Amino acid sequence: MTFLDRSRTVAPPGWSRWLVPPAALAVHLSIGQAYAWSVFKPPLETSLGLSGTASALPFQLGIVMLGLSAAFGGTLVERNGPRWAMFVSLVCFSSGFLISALGAATHQFWLIVLGYGFVGGIGLGIGYISPVSTLMKWFPDRPGMATGIAIMGFGGGALIASPWSSQLLESFGGLKPDGDGGIALTFLVMGLAYAVFMTLGVVLVRVPPPGWKPEGWQPDAQKSRALVTTADVSARNALRTPQFWCLWVVLCLNVTAGIGILEKAAPMIKDYFADTPAPVSVSAAAGFVALLSFANMTGRILWASTSDLIGRKSMYRVYLGVGALTYLALAHFGNDSKPLFIVCALVILSFYGGGFATIPAYLKDLFGTYQVGAIHGRLLTAWSTAGVLGPLIVNRVADAQEQAGHSGPSLYTTSMYIMIGLLLVGFVANELVRPVNPRFHEPRPKAPEGNPAHAAPQQ
Repeated sequence: MTFLDRSRTVAPPGWSRWLVPPAALAVHLSIGQAYAWSVFKPPLETSLGLSGTASALPFQLGIVMLGLSAAFGGTLVERNGPRWAMFVSLVCFSSGFLISALGAATHQFWLIVLGYGFVGGIGLGIGYISPVSTLMKWFPDRPGMATGIAIMGFGGGALIASPWSSQLLESFGGLKPDGDGGIALTFLVMGLAYAVFMTLGVVLVRVPPPGWKPEGWQPDAQKSRALVTTADVSARNALRTPQFWCLWVVLCLNVTAGIGILEKAAPMIKDYFADTPAPVSVSAAAGFVALLSFANMTGRILWASTSDLIGRKSMYRVYLGVGALTYLALAHFGNDSKPLFIVCALVILSFYGGGFATIPAYLKDLFGTYQVGAIHGRLLTAWSTAGVLGPLIVNRVADAQEQAGHSGPSLYTTSMYIMIGLLLVGFVANELVRPVNPRFHEPRPKAPEGNPAHAAPQQ
């Protein structure tokens, strides 16, 4: 297994850094399948006699394990390198499908929870952070764009996985009442196919040689913004800084606001226009969900790239400030016009995706590239928290309003105001971010005299 050693992944002279984003995409497009779990819910409920709450358990556990494995595995990813991390992700993610296939074939739902949720969830977390540090070392001049390309894959993975999963289920008979065999075959085929596709990333990924930098790029010239540092902070020290916890709050609240709409999208748009002359059909609601997925995906590359131009702090001012105003427009005028409702929802989901893609570059600006992957992993516990908090707020409020006899947009008005409040708290937390105190910086090693610079790979 020496192929996985970090020393074996150092790029040779002439290596193009533009080969690394496709390697990252091979992993992120695969693990992004998690957003398409809802395709499996109805056939599993029919075949195994599950409730809607029970059928969501594999996905919920997967998101929890994503945050936990990213937090606890971040240091290992930094130490062992991206190829090792991508391989671990491949093994766990694909094995999760294979264990789930066994569970579906034997009518053992606990095996599906164990496979997809626990084992596959570890693959999600390790795979999600596997390319982040490496991409920012290859693209110190454009870190937002680089991480945006990769993390865009996680948001867009469902656009591939959703129709593909549906087609496999239909072809294998998994949509029939006794279609457990078809569900098992679907899990099996997807597990093997994702293993092959993720192998491309494992083989292709490289790390830059020590001392490498893009041709013509000067680190000192880049430090034109107050928050951009050329120093480094360890993951352990990062946890001791107020900047880390401010960004934890910022990410958690931005994700909470977005995932609240994402999780409830189809019933929400139907409820908003149920009592109008042109109610929303089931197929139209499904199309709305697909549009949100597209906004989630494109927002990751669009806004992350924009952050390279205007700065991360300013970009989060847009996410949180404009996001709050967009929620206010939904609360007051959302049911007056379908186009307005759809545009507002698309903007919110683009900010949701953009927040994920911008946060690694924000961390790099504040803490350097030394252990940014490990720091990012610890910060993703904010995602796990928001994954519970967002849907809980929207669903609990909607249920309470329905029990009180309300219907239509009034089911969600209170939730909208809660989200506005959370985004404003996030806005304040973002304003509190300042440069990291130098006492948390790592000491700089002295360069040995007469040590020639490494040859720069081709751009």
